[in-house]
Amino acid sequence: MKITRIETFRVPPRWLFCRIETDEGLVGWGEPVVEGRADTVRAAVHELAELLIGNDPLRIEDHWQVMTKGAFYRGGPILASAVAGLDQALWDIHGQALDAPVHQLLGGPVRDRLRVYTWVGGDEPAEIADAVRAQVEAGFTAVKMNAAGRTGRLGTARETGDILTRVATAREILGPDRDVAVDLHGRFTAAGARRLLPLLAEFHPLFVEEPVTPEHTHLLRDVVAASPVPIATGERLYSRWDFLPALQAGIAVAQPDPSHAGGISELRRIAALAETFDVLLAPHCPLGPISLASAVQVAFATPNFLIQEQSVGIHYNDGAEVLDYLAVPEVFRFTDGHIARPTGPGLGITVDEAAVRRADASHGAAWRAPLWRHSDGSLAEW
Repeated sequence: MKITRIETFRVPPRWLFCRIETDEGLVGWGEPVVEGRADTVRAAVHELAELLIGNDPLRIEDHWQVMTKGAFYRGGPILASAVAGLDQALWDIHGQALDAPVHQLLGGPVRDRLRVYTWVGGDEPAEIADAVRAQVEAGFTAVKMNAAGRTGRLGTARETGDILTRVATAREILGPDRDVAVDLHGRFTAAGARRLLPLLAEFHPLFVEEPVTPEHTHLLRDVVAASPVPIATGERLYSRWDFLPALQAGIAVAQPDPSHAGGISELRRIAALAETFDVLLAPHCPLGPISLASAVQVAFATPNFLIQEQSVGIHYNDGAEVLDYLAVPEVFRFTDGHIARPTGPGLGITVDEAAVRRADASHGAAWRAPLWRHSDGSLAEW
């Protein structure tokens, strides 16, 4: 079997899909994208395609090594994300070739269903109570919220009080048997995070995410030491080598993204590395259906898995939803806040190719991350 064609599709709201076709009729799908940089990743995918066309798609590990290490300059979000989508598509083909879901190829399932959480915003938090209540009524057992929108890097007394009020509101509605995760989104300095984290402890968050930006990973150890709540990070770390300092700093939850951190191949290795540090896996995934399917396949075969992010209804999804590009959306039906184990071959999903091609042909301007500024006009972390 040989790879004959690789295509890419930029689709709403902010996603990039890739399609790998073989001479035996098998087709695999992947989701290589950096939010706000889809066209840049698209160019990288087509550069890497030169390494794959004409070769056996089942040599996944060899392809991963060549794509990541076959050039002098390596790593970073663009290259890692391009590799990720192609890697997902190769695993999809491999599973179809063997008529088995990817998690079977990774050693088989270690659980029968997968716990997921849903987003309730927080950037504009006035309606947080209604948002949390709606997700509880929908059957979810865990939600995640941003701690705050645009805020001072150290946080004023008022800003800190508002964060605590919102998290307290969420906890009150969730009760003691459900979970709330709080995302700081790198919007605080390390000192600001150290001051805030102990104040969140009484609300028993499942974890507090990204207390510092990835370039300040060297400060994580002090942040973790000051925090009585579990610390999570990893959406902007792209390899097991990137994760090692965070794991050594004492994080509790690793959050590699299957569309950023080298795909299924590297996600699996990051999970195994995390296990040696007694760290749990909660794959980052505010993206589309192929990324979610890839994360789910890894999670079902990962013993140190905690919970899965998914973006159905997330506030970023303007113009399309996660299930819009699936021919059989029921594969992602949520029951009591869980996903059942997929049994279909490959990634376990059927992409609606006609819908993808229509969306790519008609898609307008690319999505860009919001640009935030402080009251003095200086750049603020989004």
